[in-house]
Order: sequence, then C-alpha cells, then structure tokens
Amino acid sequence: MMKKEYILIAYIVWNLIVFLIYGYDKHQAVKDGWRVPEKTLMGLALFLGGIGAWFGMQGFRHKTKKPLFKYGVPLCILINIICMLYLFNINIIGWWLSGR
Repeated sequence: MMKKEYILIAYIVWNLIVFLIYGYDKHQAVKDGWRVPEKTLMGLALFLGGIGAWFGMQGFRHKTKKPLFKYGVPLCILINIICMLYLFNINIIGWWLSGR
C-alpha cells in the first residue's frame, strides 16, 4: 500500500474510535456515570475526528442541542477536510481558480 492509503485507513479508524467515544459518553450520561469532558470531545473532533464526532452526535442523539457542538463540530469537519486535502497534496484553490 502507498502512504496515502495508510493515511486514509488511519483516518477511518480514528473516526470510528471518536464515534465510539461519543457513544460511550452518551451511555455514561444516561446512567449518570463518569463523563468524557466536553473539551476532550471537541478536541477529538478537531484532531481529524470531525466525521466520527458528527456521526456520534447524530447516531446517539448526543450533544446535538449544545451550540458548541452544533456549530463547532461542522467547523471541525471543514478544518479536517482542509487538513486531509493538504495531506493528500490536493490543491483545491488552484483547481477552483483555474475554472475547474
């Protein structure tokens, strides 16, 4: 496999882990157990876990009404996309300015 394939596999696995952490936090919220701090959840989303965080929010109905997550996670996804484009060496700005 090439380097880009490893990056993509790591990205998918990481987002699955983030998804599961959001599910764990929801489970703990329901049973009034130890919770994952909100800063940690947002940090996971920002650190290339935005897709997993969003699916975790939607799938577990968790943190969907909190403005920090409602607007912050989509912003993290945008930042994640920019980072992935950079890692894959895709010049989207040059593509956009060249008239597609």
